[in-house]
Amino acid sequence: MSAALSICIFAKPPVAGTVKTRLADAELAARLARAFLLDTCDSLRALAWAAPILATTGDLEPSLARRVEIPIWPQGSGDLGARIERVMRRALESADGAIAIGADTPGLPRELLVRACEALTRADAAIGPTDDGGFYLLALRACPVGLLADLPWSRSDTFAATLERLRSRGLRTLVLEPWFDVDRPADLERLRALLSTGALVAPETLALISATSSP
Repeated sequence: MSAALSICIFAKPPVAGTVKTRLADAELAARLARAFLLDTCDSLRALAWAAPILATTGDLEPSLARRVEIPIWPQGSGDLGARIERVMRRALESADGAIAIGADTPGLPRELLVRACEALTRADAAIGPTDDGGFYLLALRACPVGLLADLPWSRSDTFAATLERLRSRGLRTLVLEPWFDVDRPADLERLRALLSTGALVAPETLALISATSSP
């Protein structure tokens, strides 16, 4: 691919009571969301072949906005499908391909991003399923208007419906290996185990989990 691949991180500002409400109490959930966001941005900045972008649903507090050190775009209005479409089309104006991920997969293995990039050299799209029926990654070479309209979001059939939509629109779509996002305490424990052994790298998240874990 001749131009840099854009990787668009979709996130909410880490404000207590508005993020990761199923994960922990409001204050800790916000601190975790902030750590997830920083680790995700830091890991993507290190990729020489990618141009990371942070797409948010609202303004970040100034010190956090400075800390992420990557361009910040507004997601705009509409449901998640409309917001992904808007950001991806903007990213594709200056790149041959774009990848959408969330900020709730800190330590996402770099190999999965590489595979998504490679998939776009031989297919129109790639999608990575999560254990709960959603997806952790969507890669596109083009994003026609309405591609993600009226899909079921945050449900056990989100991945299946999205895959069917992509293929029904004539996009050759490759399915990547499954991964997980961190929404519930069991997910956080799984993440902690992987971070503590060095299988994943997310230093901000590991430091916070270590500092707040019961002895």
